[in-house]
Amino acid sequence: LAVIGAILIDLDGYTAVNDLIGPGGGDLLLAQAGRRLRAAAPPQATVARWGGDEFAILVTDCAAAREVVDLAERLAARIAAEPFIAADREIPLTASVGVALTPASTAGHLLSNADVAMSRAKEAGGGRVAVFAPQMHDEVLRRLELAAELRQAISRRQLEIEYQPIVDLASSRVVCVEALLRWSRDGEPASPQEFLRVAEDSGLIVSLGDWALREACRSVAAWHASGWQIGLSVNFSVRQLSAPGFAVSVLGALDEAGLPPEALTIEVTERVLIDSAAPTIAELARLRDKGIKLAIDDFGTSYASLAYLRQLAVDIIKIDPSLVAGLGSDPTAALLTKTTVGVGHDLGIEVVAEGIERPEQLDQLRAMGCDLGQGFAVARPMAAREVAAMAAAQADAPACSPVV
Repeated sequence: LAVIGAILIDLDGYTAVNDLIGPGGGDLLLAQAGRRLRAAAPPQATVARWGGDEFAILVTDCAAAREVVDLAERLAARIAAEPFIAADREIPLTASVGVALTPASTAGHLLSNADVAMSRAKEAGGGRVAVFAPQMHDEVLRRLELAAELRQAISRRQLEIEYQPIVDLASSRVVCVEALLRWSRDGEPASPQEFLRVAEDSGLIVSLGDWALREACRSVAAWHASGWQIGLSVNFSVRQLSAPGFAVSVLGALDEAGLPPEALTIEVTERVLIDSAAPTIAELARLRDKGIKLAIDDFGTSYASLAYLRQLAVDIIKIDPSLVAGLGSDPTAALLTKTTVGVGHDLGIEVVAEGIERPEQLDQLRAMGCDLGQGFAVARPMAAREVAAMAAAQADAPACSPVV
């Protein structure tokens, strides 16, 4: 039988870009995407705008399923091949692509299946192609339920914050804490990776992140008032950074808590920092001018790498746990880690090692001269009251009474 294929394409990050360049610029970008897809699709294929930033391509009479998947991969590559031009800016985008296939005699639900596969591609990080499998329906329903429950949990303030200590490796003293969101769902801890991805996709991450920042600032400000000058590190996603009034919101959280800007570190991933549009970079620069530090999270796993450090206005780099995990067993990981520490120091950038889980990793990082570290071998994430007790146990550190 001939094969019918449906391909559904979603532009990764389009919502944030549209917020930055405005509806007019967004429409221009969509028009460019449509022209690229039409040019890359075979003449007999049907190419249509499916709504929002999605496009649908229907192909019929294919001899084999592989032809449809190959086309989907070509279309994804065409979107990512070169930046789009809109609002006098070059805007790089990738696409999440879903593919559904069926014999010509059984073509029902083809587009809905392609939509499910596209959602899977986006969940996996975007910029990729996923082919529909029947079990995906159950996963989509589960994610919808998770999003509904998360929205309710946010409104009821049922999420909590844990703090992972970051220590000075030379002295083993806690100098900073990283705020981490936690959610107990039906009495069981929900996977942060999963529920934060749902929050990002749904837009809930903006309000959730603002709440978490304010709560964390209150706790750290209480420790400061007790005499313990601890720092606070908070992760931010691209959706948070591009939200209107981001810088105002951050400064407002600090002012409300009475926490000095110098105490806060904003963490973003390499890709977020490299791909962000000019207004977002300007917002981050404004915050750095106020004294807030900027850190690259998960450094060493993306394309920014060492070559970009001299171009990026950052204060801290956090070495990805995958590199730290190789210390003691992988000479390449050890070389890359040592090089990163050295380059960071040469550029006046503080270096933090993430994911330290074994004593030998800790020893090697100290020998390399790495400044700071965090991980289970140092201290596990803990509630605010436990951080306070840990601080009180340190030599000449006063007891603290955080706001919880």
